[in-house]
Amino acid sequence: MSTPDLAARVEWARRGERSNMAMLRIMTWISLRLGRRVARVVLRGISVYFLLFAHAARRASRIYLARALGRPPTLRDVFRHFHSFAACIHDRVYLLNDRFDLFEIEIHGREAIDAVLAQGRGAFLMGAHLGSFEVLRAAGRHQAGLRVAMVMYEDNARKINRALAAINPAAVRDVIPLGRLDSMLQVEAALDAGGVLGMLGDRSLDAGATLALPFLGHSAEFPLGAMRLAAVLKRPVLLMAGLYLGGNRYAIHFEPLADFTALARADRERAVNRAVADYAACLERHCRAAPYNWFNFFDFWRPPAERGRA
Repeated sequence: MSTPDLAARVEWARRGERSNMAMLRIMTWISLRLGRRVARVVLRGISVYFLLFAHAARRASRIYLARALGRPPTLRDVFRHFHSFAACIHDRVYLLNDRFDLFEIEIHGREAIDAVLAQGRGAFLMGAHLGSFEVLRAAGRHQAGLRVAMVMYEDNARKINRALAAINPAAVRDVIPLGRLDSMLQVEAALDAGGVLGMLGDRSLDAGATLALPFLGHSAEFPLGAMRLAAVLKRPVLLMAGLYLGGNRYAIHFEPLADFTALARADRERAVNRAVADYAACLERHCRAAPYNWFNFFDFWRPPAERGRA
């Protein structure tokens, strides 16, 4: 694989985190001590700042919103997009500290996750940078039988763990890093115990294979690695989307995507491609229904090689 292609695949991973742990701890203290209402006033200022100065993210937001809304986005649309992202990040502080009393959380497709849990073999929840995954992990701690951990690449897991530790050190244990010698053993053990493992299927840290699929009217490349892992381990996969509805309201959606339990090796690649195509179609439907929840602030449709050269 050429250097531009490799750079393109990991473009989003090179976007450095702008916060530091000291500031995150201060914001956590303000949020928990002064309350969500006061802290959300600060969020509006943060959203305005990024609207004015985050030029690349603003351009990517306009490209996405034009396709999701079916019309040219206004400045108000872009602000709402940025503010929805800021609100979801900020609400992690409360969700990770068990302040569920602050939120109204509705669950759609509960029967789908209940059916998987009843089998006792665990499952994968395929999420995306769409809304909040944190709202599911928090709800899982208070719903019998739903034990949720995140599976991600080691470098990203290290960054996430540092951020989670700054908010609530107890949350760190819910992350299983890939890339270690015992990673697959940890993943399989968690599944065998009936656990539910969350993965994000819209980005990839490695240079793995992708599949070009129609998405909001244009072709975009979706990574195959997460779905291949579920197929190799022969587990069911459900889509999970924790959509932010504004204010203190969230809606969690569960939808069956694939069941690889009895999948023959010869059929694996075809089944994985079909599951990823269904995943992309589900994401498109949710993006049109809740357009301000898509948090990939780069040109998702730009060919990887061109992104690498840019």
